[in-house]
Amino acid sequence: MKVYQGRPESLEGREEKERRVYDLLDSLKIAYDRVDHEPVMTIEACQEVDESLGIEICKNLFLCNRQKTRFYLLVLPGEKALKTGELSKQIPSSRLSFASGEDMERLLNVTPGSATIMGLIFDPENQVQLLVDEELLGRPWYACHPCVNTSSIRLKTEDVFGKYLEAVHHDYIKVTLSDGNK
Repeated sequence: MKVYQGRPESLEGREEKERRVYDLLDSLKIAYDRVDHEPVMTIEACQEVDESLGIEICKNLFLCNRQKTRFYLLVLPGEKALKTGELSKQIPSSRLSFASGEDMERLLNVTPGSATIMGLIFDPENQVQLLVDEELLGRPWYACHPCVNTSSIRLKTEDVFGKYLEAVHHDYIKVTLSDGNK
């Protein structure tokens, strides 16, 4: 899998939401590497992408409370499993479950299998609260999809949680999730 620096030379055939990610990153002068690939729907399917970028793509889970009045995007290392009780104790919400694909599309403009922090571009009203496992914040690099699961990008973690989140007017809640093997 070939690694490219920055946006594709031609954006023909690329979805508008992917283009908007590249436009924003470029306007913020955030450097990124990119690989294009077949659609990947799971963390397990990302193994070849991970190897190409030299990093593990994080897991992105779109969650909501029971009443479906609060929505969360949880980013965590791929090897960690979600324990909703553990997470609920750290945020102002209980009874978390997976939100619907329809809500994901409505709030983040991404489809299941494409959930990404980059989707916050499409949430100007801050209806989605970002939750970040502290382990990711300590890593030098962060990898995710640019709102489509046919490309993946690698950026500096400090750029994502600094310049990018500031530009899309979102903050995050740091959470500590235990290793899925413990």
